Amino acid sequence: MIEIWPAIDLIDNKSVRLTEGDYATKEEMKRTPEEAIAFYTRYPQVTRIHVVDLMGAVKKQPTSSAYIETLFKRSTVPIEIGGGIRSEKTIQHYLEAGASYVIVGTKGLQDRDWLAKMTTRYPGKIYLGLDAKGEKVALNGWTEVSEQTIYEVAEAVNDLPLGGIIYTDITKDGKMGGPNVEVTGALARFSKHPITASGGIRSLEDIRKLEKAGVAAAIVGKAANTHAFWEGLDDD
Repeated sequence: MIEIWPAIDLIDNKSVRLTEGDYATKEEMKRTPEEAIAFYTRYPQVTRIHVVDLMGAVKKQPTSSAYIETLFKRSTVPIEIGGGIRSEKTIQHYLEAGASYVIVGTKGLQDRDWLAKMTTRYPGKIYLGLDAKGEKVALNGWTEVSEQTIYEVAEAVNDLPLGGIIYTDITKDGKMGGPNVEVTGALARFSKHPITASGGIRSLEDIRKLEKAGVAAAIVGKAANTHAFWEGLDDD
């Protein structure tokens, strides 16, 4: 089975979920981030936890780094962190504080030379967050949509020593309606890097479809907060 990475999205140190990246749709999760980590790490299928500083993504710099560092210490599995990571100082700080991987988005997409330097200095530790509306890349906390396609970006970074690429279809995110298997699979075939799917994943059936499409891992948000999702995986 492909790897499963439950998501914890943070605003004001609380675990929340958004729909289509719209901050006005903020829904606070019943479990605190600490409780979510304890819940997720009970399941052997969980090989990593995906944490995002949502306000950091908008403000273009980390807003909850001190709190996030406490989460690193609570997890028995690796944690990857994203949101507002736009400098080597931040990358180095998170890695030294206990993050196993960091996710860069807008800065890496807009400054390819910087991304090349960072991936060379921290090989395998940096993931590129490729958030898009369909195939068009979004920037700055999903508030802007560029003319770049995900395929153009994937081709441009093919030779960089990235850990992988995380593709999120914003139109699917938070809706529990299923992932964009077709586009994610096409990106997996196109890219030399492992592709992680994000957005809309709700069930074992979705996981199987993504695996068949050649996807390496799946980030699961709302569904991961339910016992039903994990019971389905146990039965597989």
